Amino acid sequence: MKRLLPAAATLASAAVTAAALAVPTAALAQPAVVYDMGGKFDKSFNEAAFNGAERWKAQTGKPYLDFEIANEAQREQALRRMAQRGANPVIGIGFSQGSSIERVAKEFPKTQFAIIDAVVKLPNVESVVFKEHEGSFLVGMMAALASKSGKVGFVGGMDIPLIRRFQCGYEQGAKYANPKVEVSGAMTGTTPSAWNDPTRGAELAKAQFARGVDVVFAAAGGTGVGVYQAAKDAGRLAIGVDSNQNHLQPGTMLTSMVKRVDVAVFNAATKVNPGVTVLGLKEGGVDYALDQHNAKLVTDDMRRKVDAAKADIIAGRIKVADYMADNACKY
Repeated sequence: MKRLLPAAATLASAAVTAAALAVPTAALAQPAVVYDMGGKFDKSFNEAAFNGAERWKAQTGKPYLDFEIANEAQREQALRRMAQRGANPVIGIGFSQGSSIERVAKEFPKTQFAIIDAVVKLPNVESVVFKEHEGSFLVGMMAALASKSGKVGFVGGMDIPLIRRFQCGYEQGAKYANPKVEVSGAMTGTTPSAWNDPTRGAELAKAQFARGVDVVFAAAGGTGVGVYQAAKDAGRLAIGVDSNQNHLQPGTMLTSMVKRVDVAVFNAATKVNPGVTVLGLKEGGVDYALDQHNAKLVTDDMRRKVDAAKADIIAGRIKVADYMADNACKY
């Protein structure tokens, strides 16, 4: 170990060490994925990463290592143990792992690392970030076009700039489709637990429904499951995030803002390209989801308008302001 662990993290680190040491020898020199809070079956962000790793496994016929952290103290230790066991590349899922990736990547300069949703400027790290505001613009348009009340809502997970980026893009799209639309917003919390609190998500959604909102977009990880259930119970519409979540509540899910974390993980597992990789509409990194579960909710007119805006964004005719770069959407 490079340094002494704080007493509060000792037990968590021991659990990570035991899990890593239990990895079969045959799995060494394979990719490793360290999921963030919420776990790999959160039906959203982490699960998209899991799907990407599984696709890599299916196509290569090789195993990979993975670990689901249970608390914040485990992030750095899980990444370090993966590198010590010979995993290559080591892929951290989520912005919260950025500082841990930076420290561990410096310790293992010959190991390749990738970080999703954060930027770490080191020669052995690929940073993959997305233009969430572009995809959110499209689902914001769809929300406003589907709304009968002229009021749409947003429920975010942890109150961080990244989630404000989703909210800002959503508002711009809604107002592009209907300049008179009213947009309500709420965040679940300020700690990582905000990603996995369906009960609180349902409460926030119900509060918006009580004010007349009839379409709500949840960018909240596992918390969104509660939002979707509340929408179903109230006879309102909801919009999923990250993974295609249309199947979770068919007939309730207007669409999902798909963020191709699965593609990012698959690509990183195949080959790390150190530097910053940015994925937007043009690169197929974000989009809206249309399938058999929501086909009856999306009219041909809605689809034409949203697809026209998508083409204009890709061509540069529509500029979607980025909350994290353009000083847009004051909250």
